[in-house]
Amino acid sequence: MRHLMFITLLLAVNLAVFSQNTISGVIKNAESGEPVFSANVYFPQLEKGAMTDPDGSFTISNLPQGTYKMVISSIGFASFTQEIRIPSEEIEVMLKPSAIEMEEVIVSTPFHQLQSENVMKVERESVSELNRKGAVTLSDGIAQLEGVDNLTTGVGIGKPVIRGLSSNRVLVYTQGVRLENQQYGDEHGLGINSKGISSVEVIKGPASLLYGSDAIGGVLYLNLERYAEANSLGAELESDYFSNTLGYQASLMAKASAEKLKFLVRGSLASHSDYKGGDEVRVTNTRFNEKDLKAGVGFQDKKYKGDLRYNFNRSEIGIPEEIGIQSTSKEPLLPFQQIDNHVLSLDNKFYFNNSSLDLKIGYQFNDRREFEEHHEEGHDEEEEANGEDLEPALEMHLETINYNFKYNLPKIGNFETIAGIQGMYQTNENFGEELLIPDAETLDFGVFATTHYHLESWDFQGGIRFDNRSLNSDPYETEDGTSVAGIDRSFNSINGAIGAKYQYEQKFIARLNLASGFRAPNLSELTSEGEHHGANRYEKGNAGLNNEQNFQIDLALEWRSQHFEAFVNAFNNSVTDYIFISPTGETIESSPVFEYTQADARLYGGEIGLHIHPHPLDWLHLESGFEMVTGKLKGGAYLPLIPANSITNTFRVEFDNGKFLKEKYAFIRLKNVFDQNNPGMFETGTSGYGLLGAGFGTVLDMGASSLKLGINGNNLLNKAYISHLSRLKPDNIYNIGRNIMVSASWTL
Repeated sequence: MRHLMFITLLLAVNLAVFSQNTISGVIKNAESGEPVFSANVYFPQLEKGAMTDPDGSFTISNLPQGTYKMVISSIGFASFTQEIRIPSEEIEVMLKPSAIEMEEVIVSTPFHQLQSENVMKVERESVSELNRKGAVTLSDGIAQLEGVDNLTTGVGIGKPVIRGLSSNRVLVYTQGVRLENQQYGDEHGLGINSKGISSVEVIKGPASLLYGSDAIGGVLYLNLERYAEANSLGAELESDYFSNTLGYQASLMAKASAEKLKFLVRGSLASHSDYKGGDEVRVTNTRFNEKDLKAGVGFQDKKYKGDLRYNFNRSEIGIPEEIGIQSTSKEPLLPFQQIDNHVLSLDNKFYFNNSSLDLKIGYQFNDRREFEEHHEEGHDEEEEANGEDLEPALEMHLETINYNFKYNLPKIGNFETIAGIQGMYQTNENFGEELLIPDAETLDFGVFATTHYHLESWDFQGGIRFDNRSLNSDPYETEDGTSVAGIDRSFNSINGAIGAKYQYEQKFIARLNLASGFRAPNLSELTSEGEHHGANRYEKGNAGLNNEQNFQIDLALEWRSQHFEAFVNAFNNSVTDYIFISPTGETIESSPVFEYTQADARLYGGEIGLHIHPHPLDWLHLESGFEMVTGKLKGGAYLPLIPANSITNTFRVEFDNGKFLKEKYAFIRLKNVFDQNNPGMFETGTSGYGLLGAGFGTVLDMGASSLKLGINGNNLLNKAYISHLSRLKPDNIYNIGRNIMVSASWTL
């Protein structure tokens, strides 16, 4: 019944036709008076825009009546923002030339502003820029951002780590809904292909005010690629080759847009052999394969905007256990996972005079199956398995329905205010012989309000939120006959955030943010009972665990000039009732017993960076960034899985001019990771290392189409090293060695 109701909501799209509101204008260079070609004119609240033609002119139709912020950006010019009353007469905007890099609109925060205007600092990077650095997977690319790292099991499984927190403490958003794919487990990857993702945004710190439970560490927000401009067609063919894994990925996209109706579809494939460490030894069964389909249908007129998106992802990922057979096969050995993930979402926006209503609905189905090794006599360890020929030892179905209802109130003076409710209904069912977590239902409900106050040099933002999570699990019996009682608990929390930003001209920005967040304990922490073979221990859940509650202070200082940029970010994150696993002193069948428990913890550190781009040598860039984080329990013990301090230095050149070769670039990068001498419980220290990377590329202008080419290399000196965040570290298995990535992208 709930599925029928959900489908009915998805189809409730208002296709009524209204009279048009149109805005047009011209964009010029403030110094020369010449028109600016290919400037991006965008209304963030309406998610609608256009590009200027060779005369600097633009026209945008089907706009709702009201006052909305207009953002104009172009390479080589300072970004421009201004509130525009629609309908409006033709406008003229003079853009000031600037060596400071073009800004983009931040989507993950509620008021859709440029980074320089945002009270909360958010790291943002385009996926194409991450790919320039030779990322093998999306999670690998995200680790290039300041304050972000990657918890890995080989190359195919990676989880984002934000300032020392990961798994259920970091929320991932895609298609405007929170991604639910059993993310509590170490061996569960991101489950999203980078193709079809335009950019990533990272909120570093508690974001429960905006997103509810599980966002105490931060939020990873994935922005999908946009539809084609009105009355146009587009297509793209991409391919990448990776020398280390002898791997490839290919993607084909087509899109078309009329004045109101838009379509987009993209299919992608990826396949990799076992990766080779710096010691020239392949790590057995780190191979993986991926199939991905993304599709969208959009509709927009002056009163309504709808965006229906669907993503199917199938991943087959080997589970490495030890160094064994040396093979370049791409078919996974036993044991391996086969994970199907379906994400269906509908984003509805209704526009009124000076206000709007936003309703997002999402449905997800995650099917995780794990196939284990046979134990029959004579089994060949080189045998390759096909999931269709075997019965899974573990099969879990996770179904999730999300909703997010927000009302953007009419602006009162300098106040912008948003109020809303968010919620989730989720079921987990087991179908295999093995059981990691029991059958369960989860029900979330949250209500919140946030407001933004703007002055000439100051901006203030704050809000409050109430959340309730109800969790009900079935009792179950383990393989050895131990009975585990069911859970019927409710978790509540009230959280808030307040922040201030001061800006001096266009040069100096200071931000101070204070925020609280919470995380309800997950099913694994509450109900575990059994042998954890990967960790060689017997784990017991704790049904009496409380919420994790945290409070973080963030200070961010930024200086920007024509020749020089610098930033300093500092944070202190205090977590009450931090959940961790600790030995009890008992043994069960020769395995030590560990139980989940709680204690207060603290994480602190930050990032420092500078960027030198001397004018008039706008093509020259020198960048340096330092990251550090320390995590400790109240008693003094260090937290596990805390990334080592690191410093990254990059020298790059970029040339935009050229008759046929556009956007030429080259870079060389050295990342130095320091010793991790503060290991957590059950960890050992990790030696430091240095990784050298380099790359170059260009865009070949072919008139109606373009060809983007790039060659990028990581770990060029083939360093044999082990990351502190590698789950293969206890087995002394090296991370990936030298890898050369060759990329080509043809765009129509």
